[in-house]
Amino acid sequence: MTMPPQDTDTIRALQRLEDSRSSVRLRAALAVGTTPDPQFIDKLIERCRTEPDFSVREMLTWAITRHSSSMTLPELLKEVRSERAQARSQALHTLSKIGDRQAWPAITRALLSDADDEVARSAWRAAVVLVPEGEETELAAVLSTQLGRGERQTQLSLSRALIALGELILPALRAAVTDLDPRVRAHASATERLLRDPDAGFEFAVEEAKRVVALGGAHQEE
Repeated sequence: MTMPPQDTDTIRALQRLEDSRSSVRLRAALAVGTTPDPQFIDKLIERCRTEPDFSVREMLTWAITRHSSSMTLPELLKEVRSERAQARSQALHTLSKIGDRQAWPAITRALLSDADDEVARSAWRAAVVLVPEGEETELAAVLSTQLGRGERQTQLSLSRALIALGELILPALRAAVTDLDPRVRAHASATERLLRDPDAGFEFAVEEAKRVVALGGAHQEE
């Protein structure tokens, strides 16, 4: 896809992206993004698969977004099908930053329910950015199947994604409030509360929802 490096400066920049020091890798990604060149695209995307440092990954994503989406999109769409979870997650994150809706068909139900929480969270964020007009209700229905999943941070990510879709999520939330799983019911209730009152705070909304669910269970037993 991209041309091989043609000069010493380019070779050095590519090598710095592999340096053992995260500070050097960070500066290298910054430099590449500051002066975009198509011959860096492959290396930036490749590095995203394995980069252990969060700040460097964010800079790599920024550097990718500085290049033409016509050149980066095809490579990122390959990455979302990778067997490596970090490759999928980072590619989805980058697609959400680029915001090109041509990527929408790649946001599959399988990704939205990926077994890896980081991949799923990235897919949720990408989905609400890329969803075409008129398909939001269907997306809300798919996202609602993930209610109750994971730990607090994962649940908060899903709530934020749902809330970004607006009032149209209410039918899906109200259906989930009747789910047999109390975690699903509490998460759905907390999400609806946050939709109504964004200042409530997720922790408070979850605890309040748990209390309501528990009381509901007690009333049912009576």
